[in-house]
Amino acid sequence: MRVSSQMLLSLSDSLRRSGWRASFLFSSGPWAFNCLLRLFLVRCGCLLLRWPTTSLFFQGEVLAVKFSPDGRNIASAGVDRDVLIYNVYGEIATWQTLKGHSKAILDFRWSTDGSQIYTASADQTAAVWDVETGERLKKLKGHVGIVNACSVASREAAECPNRATYGCASLFVTGADDGTTRVWDLRVRRSIKKYEHQYQILSVALDGHGGRVFSGCLDNTIRVYDLRGGDAESEVYEGHTDSVTGLSLSSSGTTLLSNGMDHTVRVWDIQPFVQGGKRHVAALRGATHNFEKNLLRVCWSPDEQLCSAGSADRHVCVWTVNEVLRDKGTGNPANLSPLLYRLPGHSGSVNDVCFHPTEPVIASASSDRTVFMGELS
Repeated sequence: MRVSSQMLLSLSDSLRRSGWRASFLFSSGPWAFNCLLRLFLVRCGCLLLRWPTTSLFFQGEVLAVKFSPDGRNIASAGVDRDVLIYNVYGEIATWQTLKGHSKAILDFRWSTDGSQIYTASADQTAAVWDVETGERLKKLKGHVGIVNACSVASREAAECPNRATYGCASLFVTGADDGTTRVWDLRVRRSIKKYEHQYQILSVALDGHGGRVFSGCLDNTIRVYDLRGGDAESEVYEGHTDSVTGLSLSSSGTTLLSNGMDHTVRVWDIQPFVQGGKRHVAALRGATHNFEKNLLRVCWSPDEQLCSAGSADRHVCVWTVNEVLRDKGTGNPANLSPLLYRLPGHSGSVNDVCFHPTEPVIASASSDRTVFMGELS
């Protein structure tokens, strides 16, 4: 169907009367029949951009989405086994596809300079990809179960003074159903450390500031390992009452977010010395889980003022946490941060969320085979 200017004006007027603001962007290409209509909807201070997904984009659920470190690109991955990379500015179009995994990609990360992407797959391997050429540079074998999650040090951590000690810029961490968390040195193409646990590892995070690895486990715990120490965990964070499916470190390296199947997102103080010895800072409520196989993730905003998580009830949840972090020395772990936004639009479970590194923009990936991108006021 060809969309006429009169149709757009009529739709825009109807939306305006109902409290929405609307603008339109057309994009043409070999995959579009006449034009692709992208509809921006603004209500209650938030803007949603829907990317209508066809079989040319995703043939299955979208499990992960991430902005590049410079914010110029966004990538998504999922059941269709590929990583798709889009332009963020100008015409939003796919300009690169990373192919090679034989099963679903459950998680991925950009390198700190944006030149590479690291993936974790259900085919029991991890991989390193060249973004510009699309070539798979390394295929990392060692896990004997589905690789659920991966992590690299943040840009700030990779550039930290301790990088010579920890080598954090070259480290890559994976967690799998085989109960192991592996640390890979990408310079030698092998795992240099293997931390073993009796239950599946569902999420991981690498702290390049302090040389630590965090593993979110099926047994409701978060296990902390010191890269400079032995193979036993140095700490165990307890508070969740169900499996931990997502972990995210703040850019400053002082706070950890976790998403649990107990329907809570929890905030943890991970600084070496904690007042009163209380790691648990707050429990954030609003995001829900169900018993689907998908692992719901969580993320910080770059300025650490907001955090977000996917929800099985088809919403994107956003909390403001600045007051919680300011008051974390009070030792009140029951402190609840208010839910700032509960963004609708998806027709399936929201599996992953991410904030743009420089703009007030958030993206979400869903089982409905779409990616949404929206601006927060």
